[in-house]
Amino acid sequence: MRFADLLRFAWQVLGGYRARTALILLAMGIGVAAVVAVSSIGEGARLYVVNQFGSLGTNLIIVLPGRSETSGGMPGVLVGKTPRDLTIDDALALKRSPAVLRFAPLIVGAGDVRVGSRTRETPVLGTTAEFIQVRQMEMAQGLFLPPGDPRHSQPVCVIGTTVAAELFGARPVLGEWLRIGDRRFRIIGVLARQGQSLGFNTDELVVIPLAASQALFNTESLFRILVEAKSREQIAYAKADVEEIIRLRHEGERDVTVITQDAVLETFDRILRALTLAVGGIAAISLAVAGILIMNVMLIAVTQRRKEIGLLKAIGATGAQIRAAFFTEAVMLALGGAILGLIVGKLGQVAIGQAFPDIPFTAPWWAVIAAPLTAIVTSVLFTVVPAKRAALLDPVMALSKR
Repeated sequence: MRFADLLRFAWQVLGGYRARTALILLAMGIGVAAVVAVSSIGEGARLYVVNQFGSLGTNLIIVLPGRSETSGGMPGVLVGKTPRDLTIDDALALKRSPAVLRFAPLIVGAGDVRVGSRTRETPVLGTTAEFIQVRQMEMAQGLFLPPGDPRHSQPVCVIGTTVAAELFGARPVLGEWLRIGDRRFRIIGVLARQGQSLGFNTDELVVIPLAASQALFNTESLFRILVEAKSREQIAYAKADVEEIIRLRHEGERDVTVITQDAVLETFDRILRALTLAVGGIAAISLAVAGILIMNVMLIAVTQRRKEIGLLKAIGATGAQIRAAFFTEAVMLALGGAILGLIVGKLGQVAIGQAFPDIPFTAPWWAVIAAPLTAIVTSVLFTVVPAKRAALLDPVMALSKR
């Protein structure tokens, strides 16, 4: 029996048992679609996190108060110790490092922003003039915060595009005044539209000088310090300098966490890749279920097609040819189910992408290749027993059995 004859015979058989064929195609299609859709969600989450951290800037080092690693001792809170605050003086001391290009201390809070009768609750960021360069942001109108001593400030602010639209509408905003809490600020600039960044929408932001935010929120403690190294090669030196400078200022205590942008990216990338593989593997279990369904259906088909198999053997078909016929049916079913699953999976990926446009949902290459291959291999493996049973049928017994 030639290969073309096998294909024609398998096609006729599949067409003759349409309900069975549709059931297996559906099972295989669901399995492949699940792998593609689920892995695209995991890959989209990974790319989103990578892109968000990439948008923070380049050669970035982040300094946070408190130590995030375990030292083996009792937690500070249990022995009467609390993490030392990061202060403006700590930030200014970082100038001593030859590897540090610039830095931006941050204080983050929220407040009711009012213009006339219009009010909205808005995130408020206190920082310095270097922030816009560290974060590589751009201005849509006007200027960013003026340079100068961060311990002193002017009553000025920069607002996001959403804040400008909601509070002023189509009116010009430069030079206008707004009130945050009990303090008034003159608007000197509007940030260019950027959208979400690590869950923080810069379009809804109001930026004020650092000293003004300390007075507004009644705190001396910094939320964190963003530090930019002079080059990628200087990141390690800058990180070591930052840790040592703050350690000396904090009486020898290593009570801050210093992380690099690359280290965070690498950690998240590794975790999310593993997560994508794991959820893709879980989704692939549905392919195994589909394989079991194929085996059961094929076993039933052997019983239903005894006379057909007996007739084939009576006219000279060998056991190997009978097995080949069953395997051909299985592969054709797997290919059909895989194609159906890829189409449905891609459509699902597009639908999810439209629901969450900020996340770049895309199926990784390995999922697009592995899902159809797994479907084919699973189909072939689970067809071994039915094919073997069909090949061993005695033609006389098969034709005589009623």
